[in-house]
Amino acid sequence: MNFARCIPLILSTLVLGAHFYRAGDMLIVATLALLPFALLIRKPWVPGLYTGVLLLGAAEWVRTLVVIAGARQALGAPWTRMAVILGVVALVTALSPLVFATRPLRERYRL
Repeated sequence: MNFARCIPLILSTLVLGAHFYRAGDMLIVATLALLPFALLIRKPWVPGLYTGVLLLGAAEWVRTLVVIAGARQALGAPWTRMAVILGVVALVTALSPLVFATRPLRERYRL
């Protein structure tokens, strides 16, 4: 397996896990910590599973952005930089599964 191609997937998963760790949801943290090991399984369902998890993760980042931005706006605190950062994190998380469109990974997972 070309490990370098999977780095965006793994990093997006780990950052999402850190987000849920901070929230105290240890079941989700454990699931996300184990998810990169699914990349070792050469089955066609792996990209679908990973894509679904990361798209849900991107939605969670957007939800978090809206909640924190609303709270900061209500306090009159600056919120723009935080919104940009979380927006970029959401975008990277949502786009990470595109690595499955590369030829080596399509062949690996028989897509």
